[in-house]
Amino acid sequence: MFAIVKTGGKQYRVGPGDQIIVERIAGEVGAKIALNEVLAVSDGEINAIGAPLVVNASVRAKIVGQPRGAKVLVFKKKRRKNYRRKRGHRQELTVLRIEAIESGASASGAPPA
Repeated sequence: MFAIVKTGGKQYRVGPGDQIIVERIAGEVGAKIALNEVLAVSDGEINAIGAPLVVNASVRAKIVGQPRGAKVLVFKKKRRKNYRRKRGHRQELTVLRIEAIESGASASGAPPA
């Protein structure tokens, strides 16, 4: 079984037991959260594709860590103008372990009318 969820402006394909790294989600390490923006769910037989979201579907996850990403250097320069700017950026991240996928889809896989 897998689901496609949207968080932090990105989409992730997840299954039970998977560990993913997403943009920072508020919460303490060990807290359980629910990702409610589920775009698609499949269990091999039943496929539910949302328009835009699958109704009543959610993905339960546990926060494993709240690290920061590697530093990215941003360097701007204009030649012959003595213009140089150096900045750094470290993205705040959240490591999630997917615990369960609750489909909430009908047997036909079609959205309810």
